Amino acid sequence: MTTNHDDTSTDEEEPTDADEETERGRADTPGGGAAPEPEPIEPAAPEEFGLVQAFWGDGKGKTTAAMGMGFRAAGHGHRVHMLQFMKGGADSVEGVRGEYNAISAVPGFSYENAGHYGWHGLLDGSADDEHEAKAAAALDRAEALVTGAAEADLTEPLALDGEPEAGVHMLILDELLYAADRGLVDPGDVVRLAESKPDDLELVLTGSHAEPDYLDGVADLITNVRKVAHPFDEGQRARRGTEY
Repeated sequence: MTTNHDDTSTDEEEPTDADEETERGRADTPGGGAAPEPEPIEPAAPEEFGLVQAFWGDGKGKTTAAMGMGFRAAGHGHRVHMLQFMKGGADSVEGVRGEYNAISAVPGFSYENAGHYGWHGLLDGSADDEHEAKAAAALDRAEALVTGAAEADLTEPLALDGEPEAGVHMLILDELLYAADRGLVDPGDVVRLAESKPDDLELVLTGSHAEPDYLDGVADLITNVRKVAHPFDEGQRARRGTEY
């Protein structure tokens, strides 16, 4: 019995024009479309930290920008901590936000929430004097964290699992500018906090729809996150995975 071999048959699919177009497209991108291999996160000291950054405005993305920078710094082995003002939860937001889970999974990045439940001035059942007390306590905590950074050697690597009061390379004070805008914190205290930080601490401040003029000449970077359109204006509530 003879076997008829078909030289044109193969187990592998021939590349299509679409496949070839995709490969050409990848080759035209920076890096040729290759994804660099991630490196292990090891403790490391930043080379050029020490600025004061502020993100304010009526647009979405102030906290997101600050946390994104925090993740970037932590990815290089720098010690990062985020202290949140005015984010104690609300009926439209789950207690555990997505960012908390993500931060907990990254070595060297930690967080704490010092906000009161609800939102100041919105008649949501929360007492405004309790918001003020929480904000004052958070400011005391921020001052302790800045003092801890001043007592640490920020030109050296810091333990990724170390307590934040033992020193951090980047401190994010989320919604502090909102607290100042609403009179829960004195803007002068924000200025004094920024001016008292050690030279090598990167201090990141977020919040406020009103321009924080008091930071002129104090902050090295001030970004206005401006709203062009926002789904909240059409009644869209906070969405899981985008707002929390």
